[in-house]
Amino acid sequence: MRRPVMAGNWKMFKTQAEARAYFSALVPLVQGSTHCDVIVAPPFTALAAAVEAVRGTAISIAAQNMHWEVEGAFTGEVSSGMLVEAGCRAVIIAHSERRQFFGETDETANKRVKAALAAGLTPILCVGELLAEREGGKTEEVLERQFQGGVAALTGAEFSRIILAYEPVWAIGTGRTATPEIAAEAHRFLRRQAAASFTPERAAGLRILYGGSVKPDNIKGLMAQVEIDGALVGGASLKAEAFASIVNF
Repeated sequence: MRRPVMAGNWKMFKTQAEARAYFSALVPLVQGSTHCDVIVAPPFTALAAAVEAVRGTAISIAAQNMHWEVEGAFTGEVSSGMLVEAGCRAVIIAHSERRQFFGETDETANKRVKAALAAGLTPILCVGELLAEREGGKTEEVLERQFQGGVAALTGAEFSRIILAYEPVWAIGTGRTATPEIAAEAHRFLRRQAAASFTPERAAGLRILYGGSVKPDNIKGLMAQVEIDGALVGGASLKAEAFASIVNF
């Protein structure tokens, strides 16, 4: 049985003070939520405040990105070691906004995944197609390329430590949500890719989250699909009450 994961991605929102206030509200609402793993990814500047705010709880803090090198002349970047020292347990990799606006490729995503695993972090690897790609019938082609590129050269043991997130780009922040059936179909395809690349057993254990305009009013329908193991939540994770409602679906 795969344990569900509810992950909140704050993107470029919230100061340290706002993060502390958020967790003061969230922690009491999810402290009894033992049915799933809860992960929150604040911006870099709020990581330390977030880690301190959730100390002693079951909530894990993730970063939204990281560089694949241990250190170096990479202005504006953050390394895996820095994230571990800050108290992070996970990191989002290759979110569609990183691919769209910051030049993330399948190759660099793979480098980040391997670096995160080497540092003991859980990578949340994001894959998903653009609207034009879906309308052009290329969804599976895109997902196969991104999946294979992102997990290239991983061992089975390494692969068992990652989380995958399917986020159809056309549904992110648009108010459009893939129907539970559309999402489940993509998840099934990704699990078949995992079975072919690794083993059916590894694929059966892979947790695949859905991301794309997830809200309290659609999470129950999404989670009713056996192929959907949780959610990567954007805008709705910015309000403690809304995110808690999603966690407690």
